[in-house]
Amino acid sequence: MSKRATVATLLFSVLFMAIPVGAQNAAPAAQSIAEKTKDAQKLQGYFNLYWDAKQGKLWLEIDKWSTEFLYQSSLPAGIGSNDIGLDRGQLGATRVVRFERSGPKVLLVQENLDFRAITDDAYEKKAVRDSFAESVIWGFAVAAEDGARVLVDATDFYLRDAHGVTTALRRAKQGSFRLENSRSAIYLANTKNFPLNTEVEATLTLVGDDPGAWVRSVTPDPQAITVREHHSFVQLPAAGYKPRIYDPRGSFFGITYSDYATPVSEHIAKRFIARHRLERAGATDRLLPGPRRAGADSVGAAGGRSMVESGVRSGGIQGCVSRGADAGGRGPDGFALQRDSVGAPFDAGMVVRGGRN
Repeated sequence: MSKRATVATLLFSVLFMAIPVGAQNAAPAAQSIAEKTKDAQKLQGYFNLYWDAKQGKLWLEIDKWSTEFLYQSSLPAGIGSNDIGLDRGQLGATRVVRFERSGPKVLLVQENLDFRAITDDAYEKKAVRDSFAESVIWGFAVAAEDGARVLVDATDFYLRDAHGVTTALRRAKQGSFRLENSRSAIYLANTKNFPLNTEVEATLTLVGDDPGAWVRSVTPDPQAITVREHHSFVQLPAAGYKPRIYDPRGSFFGITYSDYATPVSEHIAKRFIARHRLERAGATDRLLPGPRRAGADSVGAAGGRSMVESGVRSGGIQGCVSRGADAGGRGPDGFALQRDSVGAPFDAGMVVRGGRN
C-alpha cells in the first residue's frame, strides 16, 4: 500500500471514531401520519381511517389513550342455516375497551367489568383491578406518529374471525374451517366513519375439507364459506344513566357483577335490568329523542311507564307502533311518534305514556 493510501485510511479512521456512538446507531426519523398516508383515502371520524387501495391496507389513527369506548362485533352477512345458528345481523360480543401504548406497541385492552369496586377509594379500586385479569385483544405496531397521535396498520385486526364463525361451525359438527387470507378483504361499501362511531366491515372466506350436511345445503361451494363481519368503535354515552335493580318478577334480562366494595352485611353480587336509555324530551312532550327500533323489548325497556292502553287491550304493541308512511306522525292517542331512521324496511315509531319513573 502506498504512503498516500495509508495516510488516507488513518485519517478516515480518526474521523469515524470522532462521530458519537449515538449518531452512528441513530434510527431513521419516524414518518409523520401525513407522509405515511399521502396516497390513502381518509375517512374522518371518531377514529380516523385511511384506506390504501394500492396495498389493500386500512390504517387506523389513534388519538385517545386510556379512554374507554365500546367495541361491538357483528355478522351482517351470515351462512343461511338456522341449524348452525349464524344468521345475518347477529350481534357478537360487546366489550368495553381502551388503547394503551408501550414504546412502539399499541395494545387494545378489554376491561374486566365482572369484578368491580364501586367506591371513591382509589386504592380499593386498584386492588380489585389488579386481582382479576384483563384481556389484550390485539397488539399493533406504531407506523407513524404526530405528537400524541399514532398510526397503526389495522388490516389484520379487521381481517380476522372476531365473531367466532369457525368455532360455531366446529361446535355444530359442520367441519373444521380456517380463515383464508387470500380470499378476504376490507368491505368498503360498509366501512364508514362518524363523529361518535367508527364502522369497518370485512369480507372473510373460510375454507375446509370436510363440510357438514347443513353447510352443503346452503353454500354454492361448501369448501369455501364467505361471510361478512362488522366492527364498531363507539363512544360511550354521557354520565347520568340510572340503573334499575333486577326483580325476577319482571320481564327483563339482567346483568350481574361482583362489587368488592360492598359492606359485609350485603350480598356481593349486584343485579340490574338491561334496558334502553329512554328519556322524555320535555314535561308534556312524549317524543322520544333519537332513533329507536320499536318492538316488544323496546316498549318494555321504558321501565315503570306503561304502554299505550290501546296496545295493551289488543294484546300487543300495535297501538304503540306506526309503520311506513305513518311513522313520524301521531299515534292513536295523539302522542308524537319518533321515526326510526335505520332503514325503510324497519321504519317504526314508538309511543310511551308518561307515568311512574
